[in-house]
Amino acid sequence: MSLTANWSYPTAIRFGAGRIAELPEACIAAGIRKPLLVTDRGLAQLPITAQALDILDKAGLGRALFADVDPNPTEINMEAGIAVFCAGGHDGVIAFGGGSGLDLGKCVAFMAGQSRPVWDFEDVGDWWTRADPAGIAPVVAVPTTAGTGSEVGRAGVLTNSETHEKKIIFHPKMLPAVTICDPDLTVGMPPAITAGTGMDALAHCLEAYCSPFFHPMSQGIALEGMRLVKENLLRAHRDGTDIEARAQMMAAAAMGAVAFQKGLGAIHALSHPVGAHYGTHHGTTNAVVMPAVLRFNRPAIENRIARAAAYLGIDGGFDGFLDFVVGLNADLGIPESLTALGVRDPDLDVLVASALTDPTAGGNPVELTAAATRALYEACL
Repeated sequence: MSLTANWSYPTAIRFGAGRIAELPEACIAAGIRKPLLVTDRGLAQLPITAQALDILDKAGLGRALFADVDPNPTEINMEAGIAVFCAGGHDGVIAFGGGSGLDLGKCVAFMAGQSRPVWDFEDVGDWWTRADPAGIAPVVAVPTTAGTGSEVGRAGVLTNSETHEKKIIFHPKMLPAVTICDPDLTVGMPPAITAGTGMDALAHCLEAYCSPFFHPMSQGIALEGMRLVKENLLRAHRDGTDIEARAQMMAAAAMGAVAFQKGLGAIHALSHPVGAHYGTHHGTTNAVVMPAVLRFNRPAIENRIARAAAYLGIDGGFDGFLDFVVGLNADLGIPESLTALGVRDPDLDVLVASALTDPTAGGNPVELTAAATRALYEACL
């Protein structure tokens, strides 16, 4: 079976090995003639970034690069990117990388033509209508990991540098105009990043599937996304050159981001504050807290998880699924606790308060009270 295709759900996606070569065509299709490639510092030094810049340069689109992006990007990073974007007279952004590069690139394109502060566009109610849509530059997204799925999302996550809170910035026009999913770009991912990003994709699918809101389309996508992770994440982790497994994980990551239109939950509500305050890898943090959240949510999701387990070929219903998650974490080398992840003597009052106000908390199938959230953190430490 050929793992190359063109999709238009929810945006134009060029999927397949080697399709980074089509980056100039994607820019032209998006109306971009002078792109700024936005990525993170580490990725900027790697051959795949040089390859992308060479392809752009050869096509006459320049080789402009902005890479002053932290692992958990902040509004400071964004403002620096906007300054480079405006000074260079750029007309669009290539968001290149994992979640940090993708989110920051999308935020730069969104905010380059806005006059209000970025926090005015947090994903709250209809705050997105405050934006001037004419000031939003187009984006071509190129993921180099298989986790966040930000390449098919209409939002970006920024960490407020003063409050250390992660905020979701949303606007429908933040959806990339064209996305290139080339699994060749993920071959060089270290095993630990393959593990963490892959578990992020699983967390998106799992939480969307368990969310109590009504969205049957997302429900089906989430279920199949979990199957792809189950069958391919360990393969990609054990052999980074397994291009079929890499491709299937790229598909699963995009599916997770599409599915979580239905909602996320306590996994992300717990993880976001930990990442913002302690700088942990987002997907790996999700993986660490996942078993505890499954146990907490059991009264509301046991039957639903049993149905998922049957579809995934896992025996034992809910318990079998929980054992699968714990075993997958172990096989991937995920730390068993937040303490083992490097979170020592955390300020639980601050974490609990942040988790309860996180926009993902409302999607949890069991209400997150202050006492329950504290108990969950304690179970993860």
